[in-house]
Amino acid sequence: MSNIRNFCIIAHIDHGKSTLADRLLELTGTIEKRKMQEQFLDQMELERERGITIKLQPVRMKYQEYILNLIDTPGHVDFTYEVSRSLAAVEGAILLVDATKGVQAQTIANLHLAQQQRLVIIPVINKIDMPTARTKEVEEEIFNLLGVTPEEILKISAKSGEGVAAILKEVVRRVPPPKPPVDTNFRALIFDSVFDAYKGVIAYVRVFSGSLRAPQSLKLFAAKEKVEVIETGYFMPRLQKNSQLEAGEIGYIATGVKIPGKVRVGDTIGDANLNEALAGYQEPRSVVFASFYPEDSEQFDELKDALEKLKLTDASLSFEPESSPALGRGFRLGFLGMLHIEIISERLKREFGLELIISSPTVEYEIYLSAKGGSASGGKNTKIIKIRSASQLPDPSTMEKIQEPMSQLNIITPQSYLGAVMTLVGEYRNEYKLTEYLSKEVVRLVYEIPLAEIITDFYDRLKSVSSGYASMSYEPIGYRQADLIRLDILVAGDPVEPFSKIVPRDQAESVGRAMVAKLKEVVPPQLFTVALQAAIGGKIIARESITAKRKDVTGYLYGGDITRKKKLLEKQKRGKERMKEEGKVNIPQKVFLEMLKK
Repeated sequence: MSNIRNFCIIAHIDHGKSTLADRLLELTGTIEKRKMQEQFLDQMELERERGITIKLQPVRMKYQEYILNLIDTPGHVDFTYEVSRSLAAVEGAILLVDATKGVQAQTIANLHLAQQQRLVIIPVINKIDMPTARTKEVEEEIFNLLGVTPEEILKISAKSGEGVAAILKEVVRRVPPPKPPVDTNFRALIFDSVFDAYKGVIAYVRVFSGSLRAPQSLKLFAAKEKVEVIETGYFMPRLQKNSQLEAGEIGYIATGVKIPGKVRVGDTIGDANLNEALAGYQEPRSVVFASFYPEDSEQFDELKDALEKLKLTDASLSFEPESSPALGRGFRLGFLGMLHIEIISERLKREFGLELIISSPTVEYEIYLSAKGGSASGGKNTKIIKIRSASQLPDPSTMEKIQEPMSQLNIITPQSYLGAVMTLVGEYRNEYKLTEYLSKEVVRLVYEIPLAEIITDFYDRLKSVSSGYASMSYEPIGYRQADLIRLDILVAGDPVEPFSKIVPRDQAESVGRAMVAKLKEVVPPQLFTVALQAAIGGKIIARESITAKRKDVTGYLYGGDITRKKKLLEKQKRGKERMKEEGKVNIPQKVFLEMLKK
């Protein structure tokens, strides 16, 4: 165990984690040069397309006489749970900071997670060869965060490889080996998993004590399930079979379990006679919810199977069945943010071939229902329910109050964009808390803001007003009372449930107008005029119309009495009126996806 070093790379999005991982793989000879490709550990097609890491990815490297187990982690705020699980499986973390952008919001958020785990932090400044690098200023920002001297901060260029060799030496020197086990019983923590049609669920594990030699019987603590180990091995980075796993190592166990829900992330897998489980992980708390319905109602079971398999690779995803009179059976899914929704919907489409209808995203509200003897402050007889969609909102006459989830928003921006960022935040409901200077040029702003305000387009707008330099992170801080109402969207007179929203009363009209205006642009024209309306209760507050497709029914006429043309046009008009009465507007999936964005 003394020759093992377990560590991960943490950083803000696009600071060079995957590129640094590439150089480490090359320097240690883990990947042959002819097989090497950029962002090698980003195995998913979506990751390569978007240029971001979505999934944590472990890899085992050999350096001199040492075994280095690296876990590459995502940087986006929506995938923080991937980072937290990685940190629980290692003893050290490389904190990577871009020399051109400096410390950003997710840098601080991930650093706090690592400090909570009491990991050894190795600060590294990347991209020092860039013309716009601010190495000295970034050193000052890191000093304000960690209190380290400039000599303790490594300066590298992951792209060219400059200074990367020093990281391997510092990992060996600074990161401690795994702690000696308390006993010889086999005990391992599951930090990730995938499904294989032949081997069943493959659990990614960090072994804390004992050793495992396949085949062997083990038990899953949370599932209270006995499993027969089919295969064990390491990540090289692809799975490489090895007959044994030892204490301190990171590897995989093919369990043979064919029911995905039985193998849970955070569970302990250990000897059949073991009575004590490892601490595990704190369950992720979903902050955004959306309903997913299959376009073809016959594909409900396929959607359920796909979600169970995705849950294996994404432990932060939660789902529960629900039904709608208009859309049939589907699932209410919980996410960690808007990017999370986009990624899951895209994976369901690509990996499982499912066409979906997706509702507008919402947060979880607390509703205080009136009861005899109850009061607005929540008396003994007051009933409290939680809802996750506008369709669940009770009759207003039965409600005492609605509380919405609040969040603490951290924004880090260069001082030159401070005015623009504060103006942007001023457009949303907020409560200013703090301004803090991380250096002469970099400012941190803290606000309390309703979660519903920042889950849709806030991140994109922040990047826009700051030319991409500002960054944000947020964390839930409880509930607060608000004046909220239900807004419905009617298409051709029929309410379309996925477009319903819970909005502040004073914003209902502007939100309704914006939604019907956008729907007019994205809903394809029909053979009859379609009315788009926004309504609160029975009151219409906004309206747009989509003009009918036109066909020249008189085109084949080449002369004759004008009354012939009039008769044909009148016949067409009557036909369109009948279609309007009986016809149903077909809304394609891309319309629902477009309406996810403000």
